[in-house]
Formats: sequence, C-alpha cells, structure tokens
Amino acid sequence: MRAVVQRVRQARVSVDDSLVGAIGPGLCVLLGVAHDDDPETAASLARKIAHLRIFPNAEGRFDFSLLDTGGGALVISQFTLIADTTRGQRPSFSDAASPDHAKEIYELFVLELRQQKVAVETGSFGAAMAVELINDGPVTLVLDR
Repeated sequence: MRAVVQRVRQARVSVDDSLVGAIGPGLCVLLGVAHDDDPETAASLARKIAHLRIFPNAEGRFDFSLLDTGGGALVISQFTLIADTTRGQRPSFSDAASPDHAKEIYELFVLELRQQKVAVETGSFGAAMAVELINDGPVTLVLDR
C-alpha cells in the first residue's frame, strides 16, 4: 500500500464535472493498494495518517496532526501509485490489487480514518476523476506499508 499525502488548504474531486467530495484545510490522500495488502495494513496506515504531525505550531514546527487541527481528509483511490517502472517505458501494474480487492481495502482504510474521528470525503472508486487542490507549504509525503 502506498499513499501520497499532501497538506492542503482545500481540495475537491469531480467525476464527469460533478463534485463528489471536497474538504477545506487538511490532507489529500492518494491511495494505491497492492495485491498483498490486507485489512491490518489499511488500518495501520489510516491510523498513521490520522496521527501524522505535519501541521505547524506557532513557530512553524511540524507539531499537529489532523486530529489536533480538526482538518479533513480527501481520499482518492489511485492504482497507478503501485506502478513498477524499473524496466522499459511502459509502467507495469502487476503488483496492483484486483479491483474487487482494492475496493475492499480502500473502503477499510476510509472506515478506519473515520473511526479515528477524521472527517473524510472520497472520490468515486474506479472512476476517472479530476482532483483540484491548493497545496499548503507545499508539504507532500510518500508513505509505504
């Protein structure tokens, strides 16, 4: 499982020009699920992201988490994060989870974030989406589990 986590001032996702999710300050999480990811992997990564201290205190030091700030999370499924680009010019997605498995793990990730008391918005799993965001910092981290 791989997540690209971006601290944002705001973020939104649309499908076919219709808004399906939006947040104000918080985190935009692009989530890729690999074939060997399981429910514990999803829960562990969700807990890590909820508690990740990447919001600044008065001195600008990373000291606060989503839970501390009350920020939201916009979670977008993105299987391309699991791409293998070590050979050739075309990415291989052989390590990505099947759509059914990926959806199950993605939904468990979202559920765990909500159980951590994070306000979560999502995209539409498997759809072609347009994601708009305003980075804050910018602060972008890649988390692998």
